[in-house]
Amino acid sequence: MVVELPGRVVAFQTSEVRPQISGVVRRRLFAEGSLVRQGQTLYQVDPSLYQAQVAQAQANLQSARASAQAAQQRANRLRPLAQMQAVAEQDYTDAVAQARQAQAAIAQNNAQVQTAQINLRFTRVPAPISGRIGRSLVTEGALVTANQPDPLAIIQRLDPVYVDIQQSSEQLLALRRAVSQGGASTVTASVRLILEDGSDYGQTGTVQFSEVMVTETTGTVTLRARFPNTAGILLPGMFVRAVFAQSVNSQAFLVPQAGLSRDPRGNATVYVVAPGNRAVPRTVVAERTQGAYWVVTQGLAPGDKVIVQGTANLKPDMAVRPVPASAPQRLQPAKGQAGGGAGRGAAKGG
Repeated sequence: MVVELPGRVVAFQTSEVRPQISGVVRRRLFAEGSLVRQGQTLYQVDPSLYQAQVAQAQANLQSARASAQAAQQRANRLRPLAQMQAVAEQDYTDAVAQARQAQAAIAQNNAQVQTAQINLRFTRVPAPISGRIGRSLVTEGALVTANQPDPLAIIQRLDPVYVDIQQSSEQLLALRRAVSQGGASTVTASVRLILEDGSDYGQTGTVQFSEVMVTETTGTVTLRARFPNTAGILLPGMFVRAVFAQSVNSQAFLVPQAGLSRDPRGNATVYVVAPGNRAVPRTVVAERTQGAYWVVTQGLAPGDKVIVQGTANLKPDMAVRPVPASAPQRLQPAKGQAGGGAGRGAAKGG
């Protein structure tokens, strides 16, 4: 059961390049539209302020270490005096507490040094992922901030790519109903793409997953397929059509469209060759087509001979001389047979 559904190309990975500190952009270190590697420096923000913050944090750390050393030495000198009760016990307790507070101040200032060094490192804005980068949205000399809404640039990984395919919830329900009733079974088949100009993409992809919710505005479910894109033909946002086999119905038949007709009520009818070479009409269920065939899900059985040629003059219970469809032959009326005819029949199991 082959379906053809609309879809849109989506980048495999997308990342917005954003600053994590504030400052003035001094240099742009990439060519717009080029391939960039993860970790490659893209922008250089003025580091002067952050270098000064690192120096200040390191100086505060040295001061805290000096204060801690003095506090620890004072506590060490008061310990034997406190044991001899030469000084008040409270003075020794206060000295020990001051020494511990000085050690805590060292840890705090050490954390401030690390924070200042991290901010200094953030002045070089790296590429979060590898891929093709678009145009730069800022120029040299622009002021950037850590919380700005606009990115500096956008990187997209385009090999491979995803194609988001839209299928109506009605079709999905029909598929699940057919599977539950035993008339069909799901398959994992390759997906072909038809591009906007009607050409075939040439490479096949595979369905990765199906969404677990229906879009309220469109009533569709999204299926995501993955395709290789080595040549870069598929671009994000491109409209395509996906063709793939979603299920296999082992109880259906493919009947050439010329062999099926419909009555005024819309019921599908075919002529089959009955015993005695009689053309007998039979009502069937054919709700959809596939290529040049009707998909008949009810009304036919294996071995039935369906008349697909010479049906213009057929009437119920007419005698026919059946031959394989498209077989070369020379038709001659049989002697003593009035109103006779010939039919050519073939049906393809699907």
